[in-house]
Amino acid sequence: MAAIVWFAAGVLLAAAEALSGDFVLLMLGGGALAAALAAWLGAPLWLTGVIFAIVSVGLVLGVRPVIKRHLLRSPGTRMGIDALRGEEATVLAAFGNTGGQIRLAGEIWSARPADEDDTFRTGETVVVHDIDGATAVVKRGD
Repeated sequence: MAAIVWFAAGVLLAAAEALSGDFVLLMLGGGALAAALAAWLGAPLWLTGVIFAIVSVGLVLGVRPVIKRHLLRSPGTRMGIDALRGEEATVLAAFGNTGGQIRLAGEIWSARPADEDDTFRTGETVVVHDIDGATAVVKRGD
């Protein structure tokens, strides 16, 4: 009978994890399933409680951080200004430190050189170093 109770507790805790998303209830559910296995193998009730505690703490401290790091890691998709840094653009008209225009990601942008002494020729490929307001700060491509 104890094995069924532990098993039910493990399943309920794992199901409740869907509501929290913090992986703690899932780890406690794993501890309850380990206790259910021990009870099914004939362990006394006090031992199943100890197994539940040890396995649960082990999972929370050992497995949970790894799962959170793996599953909650950012996919690395750059958005906004970050997505434009490092992109190549084409100079539409020659310009120097007074600025000019480039074609970046299919759109026309105001641009100025990252180094004030740089000048760029029409058709030259440049790399976006930064975005300053609505102006792309560009440098020569490597």
